[in-house]
Amino acid sequence: MLSDTVSNVQRATLKDSRKEHKVPSVLNPYISFRDNARQAMEFYRDVFGGELKLNTFGEYGDPSAPGADNIMHGQLETDKGFTLMAADTPPGMEFDSGTNITISLSGDDEQELRGYWDKLADGGKVTMPLEKQMWGDLFGMCYDKFDVPWMVNVAQPQG
Repeated sequence: MLSDTVSNVQRATLKDSRKEHKVPSVLNPYISFRDNARQAMEFYRDVFGGELKLNTFGEYGDPSAPGADNIMHGQLETDKGFTLMAADTPPGMEFDSGTNITISLSGDDEQELRGYWDKLADGGKVTMPLEKQMWGDLFGMCYDKFDVPWMVNVAQPQG
């Protein structure tokens, strides 16, 4: 499976960043957090299910350094084929929550997508309710409780 190959290559890259590995091109969101990537990724695992792998800065550096327990790389692989990656921003680096990424979920399974929407919007801020739009689909936008922006589009039958 392609996602397993990518995951294995990414783990190998983390273990020895000096070696060069060829990785197939893939597209998935990668979210930066300030000291709460673990909690956010556990939340997303609860929303979408799947397998979550987390690596800390301390695993690949000084385990007693400030921020050693923070997440250097987190990856969630779901049974539906979603891949979500995240990391805590290292100390000293600028962090601007929620302005550098929007994650889009789309498809035609209304029940499934409404379930994701309900969980993502719970404790967050809805900026556009999930409702029928002029192009005919159900669409909504929200910020989850970690201030990450989401768009959900449920394709409606054309006819």
